[in-house]
Amino acid sequence: MANGSPVMDGPRPAAVGFHSGEVAVQHRAGVQVQAARLAPMMSRGELRSGVAAFLSDTTFAALTARDRTGRLWTSPLLGPPGLLRAASSTTLWIDTALPSADPLHQLPDGQPVGLIAIDFTTRRRVRINGFLACAGASGLSVDVEQAYGNCPKYIQQRRLHIDSVQPDTDRSPLFCGEVLRPEDVSLVQAADTFFLGTTHPGYGNDASHRGGPAGFVRVSHDHLWWPDYPGNNLFNSFGNLSVDPTAALLFVDFRRGTTLQLSGTAAVRWGVPAAGDDAHTGRRVEFAPQQVIATTVPTLGETHHTAYPHNPPLND
Repeated sequence: MANGSPVMDGPRPAAVGFHSGEVAVQHRAGVQVQAARLAPMMSRGELRSGVAAFLSDTTFAALTARDRTGRLWTSPLLGPPGLLRAASSTTLWIDTALPSADPLHQLPDGQPVGLIAIDFTTRRRVRINGFLACAGASGLSVDVEQAYGNCPKYIQQRRLHIDSVQPDTDRSPLFCGEVLRPEDVSLVQAADTFFLGTTHPGYGNDASHRGGPAGFVRVSHDHLWWPDYPGNNLFNSFGNLSVDPTAALLFVDFRRGTTLQLSGTAAVRWGVPAAGDDAHTGRRVEFAPQQVIATTVPTLGETHHTAYPHNPPLND
């Protein structure tokens, strides 16, 4: 296996509450009291009416899972409203399969998955963690373990144009390799948004959103890095990375209709120098890519874009 087993044998207990890695990071950051107030969010989740209504209107989401070799990836899910549907209070139906150009094409079921659904227009997002019960040609079924909203921080407001009933089928491969090409570096350096996938051996996979001013993700020799900005104090991603460095990044050029997926390892650096510490948290993440996949999505476009008004200024 590339970086872990994609399938779990036997029944899997629900992963709820904070795990030890999250608690340790919360203590190190000095936010354990604030995090404890939000602990109920991490209890057994259900797709209640408000969340179900939000999901039914969603046209973009990001999914974190493992491919058939066990490598972790974060992949885009695109489609018209109805792409995501609450089949029941504990079952999410994804009305599309991953296309052949995506590394999660024909991903195995019987594995934990993380998903973030996001509405860029209203700057709303919902995170769902669960277990992939079924993966077929018609779509994916997820048994929901956690479902909770996140604040609108650092979400750039954009309006997407999707020019196809099934846009995922229109994705075409551009590149597959082990190092970033110059055009990949340019995409990363121009990005104001990306999606981060992390994993935990007992609590499964997680997908989260990262945003900031264009240029907040830096490229340095053989790795990328970005400063940590203040968030909800849950430290789900950092908690996972403290236990398992496996990580997957997804960048999308919404205007040109291209995607960049990176699979590799990441580490949180504490007490970093002031240069690049845009929000003055003293934390940053360094990511080393091991596999690089770029695709084109000709049916995807962007018709409006407004930066999040409280992005911290770049501090280089």
